Amino acid sequence: MAVNITLTMIKPEAVGKNYVGPILNMINEAGFKIAAMKLTKLSTRQAEAFYAVHSDRPFYTDLVEFMSSGPIVTAILEKENAVADFRKLIGATNPANAEKGTIRKLYAESLQKNAVHGSDSDENAQVEADFFFAKSDRVDYM
Repeated sequence: MAVNITLTMIKPEAVGKNYVGPILNMINEAGFKIAAMKLTKLSTRQAEAFYAVHSDRPFYTDLVEFMSSGPIVTAILEKENAVADFRKLIGATNPANAEKGTIRKLYAESLQKNAVHGSDSDENAQVEADFFFAKSDRVDYM
């Protein structure tokens, strides 16, 4: 299998509770390489743009408000089967349903405050990575 990418965001509540280090450690121990990473704060407009695909969903406004409420850490991760492997590592969106030992089981508060974002497809991973990072911001391990 080829090395591919996924994008993660460590969400405001997890950053605020100082979970960045433990989450990054779990990512590293799972064999991911960090190709780009930054600490940032989304403006309301940036959060609206990033989550535009959900604009007709009832949770959209609350999601935008939450994701622009504080700093996040966003990163491009590389690994074979990056999207699938990362989604397994983070666990179910609702931490109550997440498997023991997953990031969300360990660090999430609720369905909305679920600690981390992970891309849901290879195509979306590329779109999301391009949203946050220029090509020149990325380390090429290949």
